Amino acid sequence: MQPDSIQRLDPKRRVLFLTKDPDLIRRQLAGELDLRMEDLIVDDLLDDINTDAMTPAWVCFNHRPEDLAREAYAGLIVDGERLFPRDALIDGNFEVIVSGLRKGVGSSRETAVQAEKWSGIRIAIAASFAPIHARNNINQGVLMGDHEILRRLQAGEGVALEEFYSDYDPITQIVVQQGGLFPFAKALSRGEIDLPAPATPERPMTMAEKLLARHLVGGTGERRYVKPGDAVVVKVDGGYSHEFTTAQVHYFLEQEYGADYRIQQDRDKFAVFEDHLIYADEVEKMRPFLGKIDTLRELQRDFRSHTEVRDFSAEEGKSPGICHEVAREQMIEPGDFIQSTDSHTCMGGVNNALAWGVGATEYANLVYNGFTQVEVPESIRFELVGQLADNVTAKDVMLFILLEYAKPQKTLNRVMEFTGPGLTSLSLDERATLTNMATECSARTGICAADEATFEWIARRRPGVDVDRLRNQAVEPDADAEYDGGIHVIDLAQVRPMVATPGDPDQGVPSDPTNGALVTDQRDVKIDIAYGGSCTAGKIDDFVFYHRVCSEAVEAGLRVAEGVEFLIQFGSQEVERFAHEQGFVEVFQRAGVRLIHPGCGACIGCGPGVSRNPDQVSVSAINRNYKGRSGPGRLYLASPLTVAASAFTGRISEYRPGMFHRAAVPT
Repeated sequence: MQPDSIQRLDPKRRVLFLTKDPDLIRRQLAGELDLRMEDLIVDDLLDDINTDAMTPAWVCFNHRPEDLAREAYAGLIVDGERLFPRDALIDGNFEVIVSGLRKGVGSSRETAVQAEKWSGIRIAIAASFAPIHARNNINQGVLMGDHEILRRLQAGEGVALEEFYSDYDPITQIVVQQGGLFPFAKALSRGEIDLPAPATPERPMTMAEKLLARHLVGGTGERRYVKPGDAVVVKVDGGYSHEFTTAQVHYFLEQEYGADYRIQQDRDKFAVFEDHLIYADEVEKMRPFLGKIDTLRELQRDFRSHTEVRDFSAEEGKSPGICHEVAREQMIEPGDFIQSTDSHTCMGGVNNALAWGVGATEYANLVYNGFTQVEVPESIRFELVGQLADNVTAKDVMLFILLEYAKPQKTLNRVMEFTGPGLTSLSLDERATLTNMATECSARTGICAADEATFEWIARRRPGVDVDRLRNQAVEPDADAEYDGGIHVIDLAQVRPMVATPGDPDQGVPSDPTNGALVTDQRDVKIDIAYGGSCTAGKIDDFVFYHRVCSEAVEAGLRVAEGVEFLIQFGSQEVERFAHEQGFVEVFQRAGVRLIHPGCGACIGCGPGVSRNPDQVSVSAINRNYKGRSGPGRLYLASPLTVAASAFTGRISEYRPGMFHRAAVPT
C-alpha cells in the first residue's frame, strides 16, 4: 500500500512546470529557476501534451522503464532541437510535474507514464487528463491532482492521500491505496480485499452500459444493471497487442508472475500482431534502432510461446495487416468486450462491441487474469440523419465532430454512441472510421448500433459463423436511456469536406461552399506528400475512394503532380486482394501511385510516407497530425477523396466529381 496517508513534498526535490514558454522549461531543467503555482496561472501551462511528445515512437523501442526514463519528453521539439536533453528529467530531481488541460492525449502508450515515474515523478498535476493516460497513472501508482492541491503542497501543507482519489470509483480508490494495479491484483487474489458490488436498480441503459452489465464478474444469471460511476469488475472477451507493446507486457508478466507464467483465457480471442514496425527500415531516422526492433519481435515471440494466443506475425516480411482492421475482420463480434494495447482499439466498436485501448500493465493483468476493473463511463450519443454528399466521407464527419464537440470537452472520457438512419446509410468501413477516431476526441471509445449489414459483413469473412448468434449478442440503446453528454443530431447532408491544420485533429476547417476551397486561411497550400492508409483509411471502401479519383485523373490523361509523392498502403491482406481483383492496382500504377503492402508505419513515423524535413508538407488520411507524429514536416489531415485529389493538383484540394474533366487542373 501507499506508505503514508498524508502526502507532503520532499524539501530536497523539485516541481517542474511545463509552461507554454519553452525558455522557462529550459531554465527549470538547468536548475536556474524554481517556480511556484502562485507565480503562474493555468493558462500559462501547456495543454494537450500528447504521449508522442512524452515518448516518441523511437523511444518506445526501449521496453525497460528505466531506459525509457532517460529519453523522457524527447518529442518536445523547439526550433528543431529537443527541449528535454537526454536524462534531463532524471537529473532535474523532480517529484512533481505540472501541465494544463488534457494531459496525455493521443496514443495509449503507457511508456509516457513510465518515463515520468522512473525519472522520479510521483505526482502529476493537471487541469484534466486524457482517460487512457489517467488510467495508466493509476495502474503505475502515480498520483494525480489539480493545481489547488499543488498550491497547498508548495505551501508546506500535508494533503491526505484520499484527496487524490476522492472522485474515483470505490474500486479505483482501492487500487490507489494499494499503490497500483499489480499490488491490487495480488492482494485481491490473496483474499485481502473485499470488492464493493454495484447495487444499481433496474433502469434504461445505453449500449455501453448494457455490455458492461452483461460482463459483470460474479453474476447470478439474472439481468443486472449499471450506471455511470459504478465500480465494476468485468470479464474481458478478448484482446491483442503488437510488436510495439508486447515486449513490455511480457516483461511485466515475468516480473510479477515468474518466467514460467501461463494464461487461462480463450486463446482464439487473444492475439499478437506484427504490423507497426514492419517498414521501419525504410525510414532513415529509424535505422539506428533496427536492433532494438528485432529485440521487440523476439520478445513478442517469447510472449506467444508462453500464452499460445493467435499469431498474426509477418511471413516473408509481409504483415497480415493492421491489428485493428484484422481484428474487426476475424476476431471481434457484437456484444464483445475487447481490450488491447493501442488507443485505436476503439475501431472494434463498429462491430457493435465495446473496445478500448489500455496500457501494458493493464493488458498484462487482464490477459493473465481474464478480467479487469472499470468505472462505468458516461455516454454521448450522435444521432445521424440524412446522407453524405458525393464528395464527403466519414473522415469529414469525424473532423467536424472534433471541431464542434471535442474542443468543449463534450466527448472527454465518454463513450461515443452512433445511431440513426444516417448511420445505416454508411457502409461498415465508413462506420469503422467513426469508431476509429473516437480516441482523437479523447473519448473512452466509440460504438455503432448494429443492423443486418453488420451481421452480413462479419459472416462474409467467417465461414460457418452463426448469424442468429450474432444477432442475439448485439445490443441497442433503450429508448429512454440517459446520456450525460446529451443526444446530438448531425445531418450528414450538411457536412462539408474538412481539413485539419497541422498540430491537432481538432483544428478542422470546412471547405468554402462558394468555391470548394480548403484551408480557407491558406488557400494555396502546396504539398510534397499525399498519403492514404493507416487503420483509419486503409479499408476496402477507402480504396474505392482512392480509385474513384485516380481513375478520373487517368481518364483525363493525368498522373500524380510533379514533385508530389502519392503513397497508398493497404490496411490488410483482404484489402490488398480486393484491390487486385477489382483492377484497382493497374489504375494506381498508371496514375503514378506507390502502393505499399499491409501494415502501419507512416502514421507513427515508422514507414514510407513520413516527411523527411521540416519544410515538407503532407496531406494525409491518417488519424493524428501532432507535431512530429509522421515526420518533421507540416501535416494536414483529410479524407481519402481529398488526399487523392490533392495528389493530382499538387495542392490541398476538395474533390468534386468530374473535376478533372470539367476544367484544367490548377498549376
